[in-house]
Amino acid sequence: MNENLPELSLLETRILGTLVEKQRTVPDTYPLSVNALQAGCNQKTSRNPVMETTESEILVALDALKEKGWVREVSGGRVSRFEHQVERVLGVPTQASALLTVLMLRGPQTAGELRLNCERLYRFADISSVEAFLEELAARADGALVVELPRLPGARENRWMHLLSGQPRIESGQASVRPVAAHQEMEELRARVTALEAEMAELRNLVRQLAFSPDR
Repeated sequence: MNENLPELSLLETRILGTLVEKQRTVPDTYPLSVNALQAGCNQKTSRNPVMETTESEILVALDALKEKGWVREVSGGRVSRFEHQVERVLGVPTQASALLTVLMLRGPQTAGELRLNCERLYRFADISSVEAFLEELAARADGALVVELPRLPGARENRWMHLLSGQPRIESGQASVRPVAAHQEMEELRARVTALEAEMAELRNLVRQLAFSPDR
């Protein structure tokens, strides 16, 4: 990630993601009031993890985002409203901001999941176009904004994660531990099968010996 961009907290990325999402999906209500922003951050659907933020927490996070240049307060009217500056701060097009938004709101996802979940924000023609933008975001000269995570055991596709909150920790740990455990399980299973096959061979020999015993 660009060293000039400070790492954002989970609530800060949730606020930014919510602002971009509502700008694209309900433009008539955008910019958002604090109450609308709080409701969007605490949605039970299309959010991972689900959060329960208070108005005071939203206000503190908004102040931090305004200081960092990510959010701007819009004047006019009796209620304060806020708009994001994601594309300007990061210097990315709307396609890229749509992908980052869904990653901020829903957590790590595959390219296929991103294409489906971005449908209301930006309609990508196919998965290849999603992958092209992801690779571009990962290879930026002034700092990567996304990273491709190691494939989890049993998964068919790799997932992607945004880097606005820093490098992943838990995910990389899981990816390095689970394959080892799976390998050990497979080796134990093979050893048990080998032992059973040996026992079966002994039983067959015993039955054969009894069948041809001269005492019978």
